[in-house]
Amino acid sequence: MPVDDAEQRPGPLGHSQGMTHHSGGSAPDSPPTDPVAQVSLRGPAQLADALPYLLGFHPDDSVVLVAVHGEESRFGGRIRLEIPADPGEWQTVAAHLAQCLDEGSAARGGRPDGAVLYLCQDPEENGTERAVADRLRPLAQLLRTACGARDMPVYEALCLSGGRYFSYCCPSPGCCPPEGVPMEASAASPMAAAAVYAGIRVQGSLKEMEARIAPLGKPSSAAQERALDAAAAELVPRMLAAEGATVVRARTIVLARRLIDRFRAAVPPPGAEVTERDSADDALITPEEAATLILGLQDRGTRDHAAEWMEGRDAEPALRLWRALSRRCPGPYAEHAPAPLTLAGWVAWSTGDQTAARVAFVRALDADPDYVFAQLLHRACNEGLDPEPLRRCMREERVSRRRRPGGIVSGREARVRAVRRAGRR
Repeated sequence: MPVDDAEQRPGPLGHSQGMTHHSGGSAPDSPPTDPVAQVSLRGPAQLADALPYLLGFHPDDSVVLVAVHGEESRFGGRIRLEIPADPGEWQTVAAHLAQCLDEGSAARGGRPDGAVLYLCQDPEENGTERAVADRLRPLAQLLRTACGARDMPVYEALCLSGGRYFSYCCPSPGCCPPEGVPMEASAASPMAAAAVYAGIRVQGSLKEMEARIAPLGKPSSAAQERALDAAAAELVPRMLAAEGATVVRARTIVLARRLIDRFRAAVPPPGAEVTERDSADDALITPEEAATLILGLQDRGTRDHAAEWMEGRDAEPALRLWRALSRRCPGPYAEHAPAPLTLAGWVAWSTGDQTAARVAFVRALDADPDYVFAQLLHRACNEGLDPEPLRRCMREERVSRRRRPGGIVSGREARVRAVRRAGRR
């Protein structure tokens, strides 16, 4: 059950009490810096408005728990999980999330004194926001009980649905009517003003971010499956033989390098929408090229070599390429997606975009919960480690490989040690 778990510089909020959020001079998906702007948020309206700035995106179909610390109710870590469709899973999920928030915060330096809960889900067609809030009320209660059992009272529990918010904690219909309260435009809110000052970015909705790395639909997916079938028939037997594997590795890296150069030369149009940019990237790579590269990246040494394109002039085109390959893993080839997904997450994290990195890592672990590369990077990103030790290790491996005859050798163990060293600092 991969959970989005991230440490945010603390800050407070509440329904009947004020809470303070501290925003560093950087995005929430990068290390906080001084000077620190302190924002006091009061009441459910300002709490509801603050959520996208805490996560870096607008969550969809999500449970979000935010740790609250101290007498000033400062915000701390926050975790997110998709709302389980089966209510029979809610009690287990509630206990799991409360445990994650409690133990994760303790590992970072202090148990929470309380929590703020958000349930985010828009109504289905012909449904109502109130129906969503009523249906999720038992989940909110289970989460409040699970947090309370760990001495983390939930100070506020909100349902955000269809542009309205509902408080599960407020007993007054005059304050929080049954039909919910319309959310105000956030442009002039205290949190929005602080976000502009601090350079915090909100990257659209979670669904929009996930769509960038989701498999293409028909008819593109059919053509890609045929290309993958042909590539698998040719490459897999060769990859299982030592001599053939060496040749496939070398050819895969040459192809990846050529495609990165192609993506770099194709600069996205200024002002183009995300979907337009991604469609333009999809047109840069043929189904046969994508299939060859996807199959080749299933080799760990090849994937580790590809991970070295994580900074400088290579980072942006490499990220676009890995996202494009993630979209080229349809149907039965979804199990091949963790390699390009994890590479996309790694480059995003390496370049400071922790929000996009977590989305990619979680999708990789959804496809394969045992994919060690994604597990390692997801944990390191969630624990707020600096990716620089891992980047340094990759640079050293690149230099070392150039001095060796024969080519591509996995630096996985060195990378694991680098992340572990960073975690002990």
